[in-house]
Amino acid sequence: MNIFITGASSGLGEALAFRYARRGAELGLLARRRGKLESLKDRLGEKNIHIYEGDVGDASVLQQAAHDFMQRCGVPDIVIANAGVSYGTVTGGQGDGDLPVFREVIRTNLLGIANTFHPFIDGMRTAQSGTLVGVASIAGYRGLPGSGAYSASKAAAIAYLESLRIDLQGSGISVVTVCPGFIDTPMTKQNPYPMPFLVSVDKAADLMIRAIDKQKRCCLFPWPMMLVGKSLPVVPDTIYDAFFRIFLKRFATKPKKTK
Repeated sequence: MNIFITGASSGLGEALAFRYARRGAELGLLARRRGKLESLKDRLGEKNIHIYEGDVGDASVLQQAAHDFMQRCGVPDIVIANAGVSYGTVTGGQGDGDLPVFREVIRTNLLGIANTFHPFIDGMRTAQSGTLVGVASIAGYRGLPGSGAYSASKAAAIAYLESLRIDLQGSGISVVTVCPGFIDTPMTKQNPYPMPFLVSVDKAADLMIRAIDKQKRCCLFPWPMMLVGKSLPVVPDTIYDAFFRIFLKRFATKPKKTK
């Protein structure tokens, strides 16, 4: 089994790498921090680990990494577009305000998925097999205050993955959309607000792999957040707005930048 994972240097990507390595998979691991990737490779203790330093927002980096991985290992069975960022944003203010941050979030969380999948799809079509996995978020089901860029990027990711799934019908390629709630990772540790139903990164990785194994079209977890995610789109705007007025009064704080 050959698997390519982005955002593999920490958090969910790292946990996935450990689990697939235990299954004997040959792994391609991409992230921006080479030192972290080298440390992960050492800890995995496997020879069949190939690491690539790069930013998923750069399509040329993904093209080169995908070409090298397929030269070494063949067409992957699973490609997991896991890389993502979460920055607090508030539109407005002096000059560009948060617009550069907004662009970075969209570039990573949305374009990064397309950049990751693009160089592998032709090979998967020829093989008539393979699974493309995109990590979105329950935050994509409704806009969250202070997280306009993040919510927008994840909503767009959900729509993109759904479109891709339909486009690839009959090709032998499956598309799995993963929408987690709050996961205990370095990216969420600085969140200045309550995170209900927070799950460990190990539990999240187990649930995600189970969904991939079962070829689920869309996986929301944990189950309480699945109920929340399914309910949010039908909550009337007046109730939704009123809830966050109360929420913001209690937990009002300037959005923090997290990595």
